[in-house]
Amino acid sequence: MNPQVGIIMGSQSDLEIMKGASEMLKQLNVSHEMTIVSAHRTPDRMRTYALGAKARGIKVIIAGAGGAAHLPGMVAAYTTLPVIGVPVKSSNSIDGWDSVLSILQMPAGVPVATVALNGGKNAGILAAQMIGAFDSTVAQRLADFKKELEKQVVDMVTKLKE
Repeated sequence: MNPQVGIIMGSQSDLEIMKGASEMLKQLNVSHEMTIVSAHRTPDRMRTYALGAKARGIKVIIAGAGGAAHLPGMVAAYTTLPVIGVPVKSSNSIDGWDSVLSILQMPAGVPVATVALNGGKNAGILAAQMIGAFDSTVAQRLADFKKELEKQVVDMVTKLKE
């Protein structure tokens, strides 16, 4: 099955955070791929990836980047697919704020949905929700996932009362 979600990151150092997106998509049984695409070091690769994603069956792109974090916005400039940006707190970052603001402050016409700093898991869930809006099987898996979250909280409350 062709992947429905493309997970890309600016460098290997972003992998630990971006694995969270992959783990959530695996849990929800949503097909995906993961690769490194640097906006600054491989701009032609980034452009090719963004322009070809839809034709390959990708429905949502999750793009994680630290520092200047141009990857999500640049990819969004080349595609009509929804792009979810994951700001990553990198070793050269200004406590992650540079990444957050670089992804969050997109100009009108080039939207990027943005999750929390290091929010790879939420990016995976959000991508599944976008697909689930049109796929009832994925929507049911998400409903089951949310029920499990509720159960976990109720179980914590019970343990707290003991």
